Amino acid sequence: MEDNLREDVEATLERIREGLRVDGGDVELVDIEDGIVKLRLQGSCAGCPFSQMTLKNFIEKELKKSVPGVKGVVSA
Repeated sequence: MEDNLREDVEATLERIREGLRVDGGDVELVDIEDGIVKLRLQGSCAGCPFSQMTLKNFIEKELKKSVPGVKGVVSA
């Protein structure tokens, strides 16, 4: 099950990355533990003052909506 969850998260992140890359950013999947997805923002997203808002209001929202089993997203 963990493998399927990881695949589903990666597929959703790939869609999200398109939007982040427009602004010079990216996101890396670090780990998934008990439904909590650990991500690392990269590029211009890493130092952006809105990075936590991007993580919670955009990425977490999309992952919870698209991938059953995702309980939350944290920065790694």
